[in-house]
Amino acid sequence: MAPRDRAVPPALDVHVTADDLRAAMERDVRDGLTSTPKSLPPVYFYDDRGSQLFDAITRLPEYYPTRAERGILEIAAKEMAELAAADTLVELGAGTCEKTRVLLDAMAATGHLARYVPFDVSATTIQRAAGELANEYPGLRVHAVAGDFHRHLGRIPGGGRRLFAFLGGTVGNLDPDQRRRFLADLDTVLDPGDRLLLGTDLVKDRGTLLAAYDDAAGVTAEFNRNVLHVLNRELGADFVPDAFAHAPRWNEGDHRIEMWLRADGPQRVRIAALDLEVVFDDGEELLTEISTKFTADGLADELASCGFELEEQWLADDGAFLVTLSRPLR
Repeated sequence: MAPRDRAVPPALDVHVTADDLRAAMERDVRDGLTSTPKSLPPVYFYDDRGSQLFDAITRLPEYYPTRAERGILEIAAKEMAELAAADTLVELGAGTCEKTRVLLDAMAATGHLARYVPFDVSATTIQRAAGELANEYPGLRVHAVAGDFHRHLGRIPGGGRRLFAFLGGTVGNLDPDQRRRFLADLDTVLDPGDRLLLGTDLVKDRGTLLAAYDDAAGVTAEFNRNVLHVLNRELGADFVPDAFAHAPRWNEGDHRIEMWLRADGPQRVRIAALDLEVVFDDGEELLTEISTKFTADGLADELASCGFELEEQWLADDGAFLVTLSRPLR
C-alpha cells in the first residue's frame, strides 16, 4: 500500500441509476405478484428499516450463520490471504463492508494489499462504506462499484491479482439456475491468477434451521413483513402487513429454507404505481426468500460444473458453516 499516513480518496463507478432500480422494482413486483405461486425477490427487504432488522437478526441467539462465518474468518483469514496471494480484494454484495476488515487486515499482513473493490447495488451505501474504509486504511486504493451482479460483473476493475469474496451465505438466496448463471458469469470475469472465496451455510437438523428463521422474539417475522411496508411506500400499495403471517419452512427436496407470508383471511391489494390489483385467498402464501443449504461435496461439484477448481475449505468448529477458496480452471 501507499504510505499509511495518506488517505487515498475513493473512486466510485455507478452502473445502476435510481431510474434503473425503480424500473427493476416495478418489473419484479408485477411479475412476482402475477405468478403462481406469488413471489418477491429478497432484495426488497432492505430499506433502512429492513437493514436495521437484519442487523438485529444477526445478533439473535438462534441465528448462527453470521457468528459461524465470522469465527472462520477470524481463525483462517491469514491462511486465506496467503493462499490467494492477492493484492486486490473484490467484495460482492459488500453492503456496509462489516466483514471486510478481517480480510483486509490479513491481506495487508502479507504485504501485498493495494486495492479494495466493494461491489453492491446501492450507490449510496457503497459510497459511504468506501469513504469510511479509505480513511480507516490510509494508502489503500478503494474503487467502489455500484452495479447488479446479474449484469455488471464485467465492469469490475481488472488488473493485479484479485480475491473475489462472496460471503454471508448470500449465494444460497439464488435458485439453482440463477446460481449456475452467476458462477458461470463470474468464471468468465476471473483471470487465471484470481481466486473466489465463497461463504455457504450447510445442511443440518431441521430444528436448528427453522429456529434461525423463526426466532422467539419475532424479529425475523417483522423483517419478512417489511417487504410489504416497502411496497406500500415505494409503489403506493395498500398491503396490511399485520394481516400476513410469517411462515418459514424447510424444503427437504431442495435443501433450502423458504420464507413465506401467509394471508390471514382473503386480501385484495391495490398497487397504484402499477395500476394492478392482486387478490390473495385465505391462507394463500407469498414466497419472499429462499436460503439454500449445501454440503461440502455438493458445493465442490457445483463449482466444478461452473468452471472452478476447489483449493481449500474451512469448516466452522460446530460444522454449521463453510468457507471455500477456489480458482478458475482455465
